[in-house]
Amino acid sequence: MKIRRRHFLQLSASATLAATVHGCTQPGTQVGSTGGNKDPGKISIGFWPVASGLPLFVAVKKGYFADAGLDVEAVRFASPNQVAEALIAGRLQGTGNGVASGALGLAEITSPGLFKIFVSNPSNSKSILDQIIVARDSSINSTADLVGKKLATGPGAQNLAIAQGILEKVGVQNPQVVQLEIKQHVAAIESGQIDAAYTLEPTGTVGSLKGITRVLENGVVAKYILGSPLAPWFGGSAALSTKFIEQYPAATKSYIDAIVGLSRIFGTTRMELGNTWLVIRRSRENWCKRYRWLPIPSMTSLSRKMWVISRNSLTL
Repeated sequence: MKIRRRHFLQLSASATLAATVHGCTQPGTQVGSTGGNKDPGKISIGFWPVASGLPLFVAVKKGYFADAGLDVEAVRFASPNQVAEALIAGRLQGTGNGVASGALGLAEITSPGLFKIFVSNPSNSKSILDQIIVARDSSINSTADLVGKKLATGPGAQNLAIAQGILEKVGVQNPQVVQLEIKQHVAAIESGQIDAAYTLEPTGTVGSLKGITRVLENGVVAKYILGSPLAPWFGGSAALSTKFIEQYPAATKSYIDAIVGLSRIFGTTRMELGNTWLVIRRSRENWCKRYRWLPIPSMTSLSRKMWVISRNSLTL
């Protein structure tokens, strides 16, 4: 069965929400459950190199996890799909910020109850993460000019679906998109291999600083896929495996508290935290009421449905 791109995006977003709501109904997620003070040993967290993954990277490099008594290893992957696959295989205990929500949603379908999301990072034309870049001296002056051009995107089903969806919105019939690792986008444009790339920060900044590329448009998912430049696109999420949460509730709390500590270190500044929202609700009752994912505001028909589901399922 062929899955249309818009259906994939709706399915993956809904599955991501379902994973979170499902987690809040499971009995084994309470912080006070048995074995709370056991040492989990090395905690492997998968990430891929985009700006929204910065909180995990900073927490490791600055020693916030070590200060909390945790041995956290940040494991780099070439694509978010590889992170999800490693989580399913049990090689990871969680994912860093910025791992594609679509990939996590599909992982939830494959292995229901596998993980719980505690952070999701939104982006749009003001909270910049996703963008289209072109060569600095390119004649391409708008996204509509991509008709007949060679466009690249990052690896993974979510990136491909989004890039093809954007091209369809500007009138490209049967869009053909090349998938390259994000770190290759600037070089591929410079060499003439591609004309443009749908990419994620810091690629646009790096290319601009090198004088090779320029940003054609920011917040393209919000504008072309969600229908509004300011619609929040929750494209990436951080999660911990349900098994880890159940076995090591005390370590789970310490892990998230270390991430939350970043907001205290940097105050209200988003310079180093990027576009990540740390969504927290305090309570002594159970895990779900301590950390919750914020539902998407009603911007599109999809987000309106998700808002209703969230409002009825969670007490925010």
